[in-house]
Amino acid sequence: MINGEIAAAFNRIADLMEISGESGFRVNSYRRAARTIKAYPEDLSVVAGEGRLTDLDGVGKSSAEKINEYIQSGTIGALADLEPGSLPDLLRIQGLGPKKIAVLHDELSVASIEDLKSAIDEGSVASLAGFGAQSVKKIAEGIAFLEKSGGRTAMGIAWPVAESMAEMLRGLPNVTQVEIAGSLRRGAETIGDVDLLCVCDESEPVMSAFTGQGDVKRVLAQGSTKSSVTVEIDNGRELQVDLRVVPAESFGAALQYFTGSKEHNVRVRELAVRRKLKLNEYGLFDGDKQVAGETEAGIYEALDLPCYAPEMREDRGELDLDASPPLIELADIRGDLHMHTTASDGKCSIEEMAEAAKERGYNYIVITDHSKSSAVANGLSIERMKRHISDIRAADDRTKGIRILVGCECDILMDGSLDYPDDILADCDIVVASIHSGMTGAKAKPTDRLLKAIDNRYVSIVGHTTGRLINRRPAMEIDMAKVIQAAADSHTAMEINASWQRLDLKDLHARQAIDAGVMLAIDTDAHHTSQLDQMMFGIRTARRAWATKEHVLNTRTTASLLKWIAKKRG
Repeated sequence: MINGEIAAAFNRIADLMEISGESGFRVNSYRRAARTIKAYPEDLSVVAGEGRLTDLDGVGKSSAEKINEYIQSGTIGALADLEPGSLPDLLRIQGLGPKKIAVLHDELSVASIEDLKSAIDEGSVASLAGFGAQSVKKIAEGIAFLEKSGGRTAMGIAWPVAESMAEMLRGLPNVTQVEIAGSLRRGAETIGDVDLLCVCDESEPVMSAFTGQGDVKRVLAQGSTKSSVTVEIDNGRELQVDLRVVPAESFGAALQYFTGSKEHNVRVRELAVRRKLKLNEYGLFDGDKQVAGETEAGIYEALDLPCYAPEMREDRGELDLDASPPLIELADIRGDLHMHTTASDGKCSIEEMAEAAKERGYNYIVITDHSKSSAVANGLSIERMKRHISDIRAADDRTKGIRILVGCECDILMDGSLDYPDDILADCDIVVASIHSGMTGAKAKPTDRLLKAIDNRYVSIVGHTTGRLINRRPAMEIDMAKVIQAAADSHTAMEINASWQRLDLKDLHARQAIDAGVMLAIDTDAHHTSQLDQMMFGIRTARRAWATKEHVLNTRTTASLLKWIAKKRG
């Protein structure tokens, strides 16, 4: 679909407007339209041809004209007029805001990070008004950090760092509250940096403990209310962690503000203004009187809004709801439907996986080792698979307190056929069908492969549908709307693969699936007992899709699960 290209163009217009000093209202209108366009399930070329563009939330007459212009010519004149090179990239550098970027561009013709590095080396930046040696040093450090950090960090890497630091802070004697904020709290698949908030009686010892931790690589700043450090994460990359100390009476307001998203907060502040109130990170105020701020719930309640779950705060329609839905929780999960053992490329036995799942309170698991074409993953030949089915049944008989079901992760081959014949699939309780090869090429090919596989009566779940690996491999080009509709029509579930490298389906696709009536399965694809803990990342992705327990297959009892699977087979 052309939607992604148009959304990127609108976001770039917003970036360039912000740099050039345009009003926040105009900037945010473009960003809102971009979010709508990116998430819209239909191809905008079709929508435009039918004259329905202005039916989209946030798309008015002017935006519709720009969309039509892009569809017809591949460009938007307004963007070309604003475009001064790679200036938006400079916004990623710590210490550089739109105004300073404008000065660099106007005075030194800086249009990219490379231009800025050259200007710093030549000494030109230090001579500009409003800069100076210390400022230039911080900008240079920001460039070095950006290059070393590689931009954004996967949630699965950032979460342990954040939780470890939060736990250290909670253990300090004068600290009364600590929370993780930012995009990490919202469950975003990748983050820029980690935000921590705390309430304490005395900030100096807290900041000293924070900056003095053994894992800290560099101290970027240390103050009484905010400190910033970096932590080495992998291959020399560094992740920035910011700690803010806030007063107890403002903690809820600060948590709401720093959790974001920016777009959600803009909308909430607009609602406050309509009531002649002022909302910021210190609280909700009527004149000089604080109306709310100690808790997040108090902020939303004072504005007659539900206290939205952090994962919902993306300005994707949540502010139109009368109540916040009861989103799925980790405790709702009764089993894991996708995992591997030593029979293929896993590191643990059937019984070890079962015992680990039982420790996590699960009622059942499904063993889904790889089929024969996944040679690199030690995929099972037909004869090995027959023996493996017997081994799983025997392990189920021996193991008490949890049901071990027979499954397989069956490759979808290049022509859309499945790697095992139907008689093998029929002997499995659950079949996860996945694409593992031939992921590049025209959109039609992987789409047709998925559609053919979904049509098979024994395919219970489509595994990691797009095949992406976050920050490593892009998603396959597929017609997601068509695949989702086929899953809905055929009573086939679609997986949110909870492995933090995948998170596939991603949140927007999972939301599309829910809207189409498709059942989701949140699975870890675990290859070791420790990886069963990655279920939390899948849960957070599902919550970003507004999933409740009723939308997720593995919140059901064993009997209900098998009855649901049997409906397609029957």
